[in-house]
Amino acid sequence: MALMITDECINCDVCEPECPNDAIYMGAEFYEIDPHKCTECVGHFDEPQCVQVCPVACIPINPAHVESRETLWQKFERLAAAKAKAAAAEPPAPSAGA
Repeated sequence: MALMITDECINCDVCEPECPNDAIYMGAEFYEIDPHKCTECVGHFDEPQCVQVCPVACIPINPAHVESRETLWQKFERLAAAKAKAAAAEPPAPSAGA
């Protein structure tokens, strides 16, 4: 059950930084949610953070992407593994004394 942002969005910018999966991005007219990255915050929080901070309540469940909690958890695990793999592939930051 990925979430979606409706055209009632006022582009207030409060939801995007709250998403732990970086699923929210600015679309052509208003913010959008990538259903392949949205886990409804499963694995991170008890409730979707974007829904909690949205001042206009324009973030419902996306009927085109209905998923069980188990499926959302599996998606979270895939995303977490990919993020860990990407972090491991990054070169180490230079030390402060160098």
